[in-house]
Amino acid sequence: MNPLVLPGVYAPQEDTALLAGALSEEPLPPGADVLDVGTGTGALALAAARRGTRVTAIDVSRRAVYSARLNAWRERLPVRVHRGNLFAPVRGRSFDLILTNPPYVPAPAGGPARGPARAWDGGGDGRLLVDRICLEAPRLLRPGGVLLMVHSALSGPGSTLTILRGCGLKASVTRRHRVPFGPVLRERRQWLRERGLLSADDGYEELVVVRAELPC
Repeated sequence: MNPLVLPGVYAPQEDTALLAGALSEEPLPPGADVLDVGTGTGALALAAARRGTRVTAIDVSRRAVYSARLNAWRERLPVRVHRGNLFAPVRGRSFDLILTNPPYVPAPAGGPARGPARAWDGGGDGRLLVDRICLEAPRLLRPGGVLLMVHSALSGPGSTLTILRGCGLKASVTRRHRVPFGPVLRERRQWLRERGLLSADDGYEELVVVRAELPC
């Protein structure tokens, strides 16, 4: 069943599909506790719930929270959806798997985005929230727990791996996929070139999935 997408909510795209593919290959026992941060429509949370896991989903957008709750109700899946800033609603809890498709697109404004752009704008280098997730997620993982994150190669996968490894996790890029620029990157192409993030003839973005595991 395709999820309903309320106006202003990030619709599932190639990055969602790439992370869903990584999720499908992750061994999860029934009853595992899964957290989906930045759930949007709830597409990834629902994919995890279909495997018999206990799923909690979070988004800062009210519309996204309503959308995810509606989609969970349509599929009769017991996903708990909270509104909040990253991990704030689940402080003190721990999880076997954390999924996240955070805002990661480098943005000329540099600061926190507002409105629908909160779903994709990640600050001047695309890492405004990615760095926070890398630093905060490890504290919520159980021994043997896994973080699966998707973001763009434009926002520095090497930095993601460095931070996660510095937090004691075993981290690597497990999936890569090149996609044509969408409207946001097409609009920012010249700015990205000026920042040295693109070659003159590059019209493609590489998406990556980072898998990080906390040793037992």
